[in-house]
Amino acid sequence: MKKTFGIYLAMLLPIVYSCTGNRSADEQHEETTIVNPVLPGDHPDPTVIKIGDTYWASATSNEWAPLFPIYKSTDLENWEQVSYAFANLPEWARNNFWAPELAYDEQQGKVYLYYTARDKSTGRLAVAVASAPSPEGPYTDHGPLVSQEFGSIDAYEVKDEDGKIYLMWKEDGNSKGQPTPMWAQEINPERTELKGEMHQLFVNDSEWEGQLVEGISVFKHNDYYYATYSAGGCCEVTCNYKTGVARAKHLLGPWEKYENNPVLIDNDHWKCAGHGTVVKRDGDFYYLYHAYNQAGSVYVGREGVLEKINWTADGWPVFANDATYNRDLASVDYTDDFKALNPVWRWRVNQPAEYTVGDNGLFLTVSQANDGIGSLLVQPITSIAYEVSAAVVASTTSEQAGASVTMVGGANNRFGAPIAGIGIGVFGKKVKVWRIAKDDVQSLKELDIASTEETVTVKMAVTEGHTVNFSWKEGDAGEWKTALENYDAGPLVPWGMGFRVGVAAQGTGGEQLNITQFEIKNR
Repeated sequence: MKKTFGIYLAMLLPIVYSCTGNRSADEQHEETTIVNPVLPGDHPDPTVIKIGDTYWASATSNEWAPLFPIYKSTDLENWEQVSYAFANLPEWARNNFWAPELAYDEQQGKVYLYYTARDKSTGRLAVAVASAPSPEGPYTDHGPLVSQEFGSIDAYEVKDEDGKIYLMWKEDGNSKGQPTPMWAQEINPERTELKGEMHQLFVNDSEWEGQLVEGISVFKHNDYYYATYSAGGCCEVTCNYKTGVARAKHLLGPWEKYENNPVLIDNDHWKCAGHGTVVKRDGDFYYLYHAYNQAGSVYVGREGVLEKINWTADGWPVFANDATYNRDLASVDYTDDFKALNPVWRWRVNQPAEYTVGDNGLFLTVSQANDGIGSLLVQPITSIAYEVSAAVVASTTSEQAGASVTMVGGANNRFGAPIAGIGIGVFGKKVKVWRIAKDDVQSLKELDIASTEETVTVKMAVTEGHTVNFSWKEGDAGEWKTALENYDAGPLVPWGMGFRVGVAAQGTGGEQLNITQFEIKNR
């Protein structure tokens, strides 16, 4: 069977909404209960639009392909992944696939996807655009629109009071120790070319904003344009990301920042919240943004969180700042028998895996790709306590080739940068626990398979996001045996980027290894 993308990933996370009219912020908050995260797992820089009765969302891919997953919902609560924007890399780009932003042109009946990537010819970050006849695609890439000397990122489309279409973006000055202006420039109706002059909207000039402002989202309410934007550091161990708001009577300004910024800050459950999109539902505005869970979810990454916007008496959008982590972990358990390839599976952008899927499961071709980890199919984790297992049909040809269940980290934001991982796999008649980080290849444990059972199930049980116990069993009725306990995998992932888990096939010679079952159970 050829490579295919399925259309399955339902996240049943109930949200109860209510119309609020002109009641106070406290009364509005009391009547709104949201189960978060609404997009569990690593979903940085989420974007959302509404077309008719349906919502569509996407998020940053970093260096994992296919690029820019497309999600569908009718209520902002139950999301189904239906496709990706790009199965292959855009010809002009090499890495840093960040900050997608969806836009819908009702007159054209056409969807546009703005995104950030690094231009392989110049090395600069650029804002580019693609278009599609519908949100699920197929998308046609039109290439870069703007790439300033310091880099251009975080695009957002909005119309001014005269109906002219403008593109907004951030100049990435912080990467060179410079200010970070928010720019706006008119774009043609085909979204293929900017025209006229650039207009600076505002810059990071408030103490709380620190080194940058970014991630702008603009919406119209009453007589104002309102902008949500984020500031501070988003993604390091010292992250202090926060969200502020500004407003203007005219799209090109002058823009006034709220004197009580920031309006979205850390709370007991979430930290470093920001870079999202505002969308309307039942007369109220909601903000879909990313944040780290306070309970160790730096190993999960930035998850998609939804919060309702309230309004002050003098017309400023604010938040209750009490979004909770209250979803049922079992709702995102995952099982796969590989009859088809579910779109949750991903691979490194520059190292696609060779595989077939069908009635007999997954056949993954061995390789030395991914810095020796092998051919990879992985997906983001959704909690810090889980078990991940795979049923492997043992190879009869070589103990140098093996199929493993694995968790990988790595420098997600640099093209060609090494990744690191650990795993437990079946290599001929042995079970091996291995660790690979750059040129450091370690065999942590090797154990003989005693029986003649064809299938061996290998498992990693993870707690606190990084402590791993390895085990295996022979055949369906075999007993679980311990291979290695309490291994610290924390150093294998950059802080905040999140682990991916999945399957790997290591070896040479092009052998295909058979994996018949894969499972993630959150605990």
